[in-house]
Amino acid sequence: MDELDLLKKDWQNKEHNYPTLSYNEIYKMIHSKSSNIVKWIFIISILEFALWTFLSFFLKDAESMERFRSYNMEGITLTLTIAGYAVLAYFFYLFFRNYKRISTTASIKNLMENILRTRRTVKQYVAFNLIFLVISTIVVLYIQLDQDQVMIAQAQEAAANGEAFKYYAVIIITTIIGLAIVIGILLLFYWLIYGILLKRLNRNYRELKKIEQE
Repeated sequence: MDELDLLKKDWQNKEHNYPTLSYNEIYKMIHSKSSNIVKWIFIISILEFALWTFLSFFLKDAESMERFRSYNMEGITLTLTIAGYAVLAYFFYLFFRNYKRISTTASIKNLMENILRTRRTVKQYVAFNLIFLVISTIVVLYIQLDQDQVMIAQAQEAAANGEAFKYYAVIIITTIIGLAIVIGILLLFYWLIYGILLKRLNRNYRELKKIEQE
């Protein structure tokens, strides 16, 4: 039982000798907890972005990255990168706006609406990251099949042996398995971080709904 539960119990218990908590005090407690949760969602999203940016710069000189840059497909990769950063910047703005709205809201109805809005934003953010990962993987695979001389030579050899379908099937299945593993890891990460925060936020929403009905 957390602090809010104890306060609610005190508020509802009329047999205590000390003053009971008022409606406004319970609301302020839930409001404060919700504001802190949304603040942490914003902070964690920024830290996550910083982590992936650091890793991309750390790996940019790797042999595989150098080979990929030799394909002269900067137009496609740059467009994809700019689009990804633009959408992420928009989500950061939404997280910050949700935090400011929840911090300054003055009614239960508005707080409940902002909690629902925050939950929806987080789910959209997670969905975008996973969809963007799938799209990026497809683009990278297409570029490699079209430009990588080693893969082109292997495809030509497989075609000469009548095994072109098998060659491409192995590549696609391997890519799908690898992508599924990465998505699984990301989903676990998002569940452990954002999922726990959203669960607490949803709990606050239910508490607000109970108070509103009382």
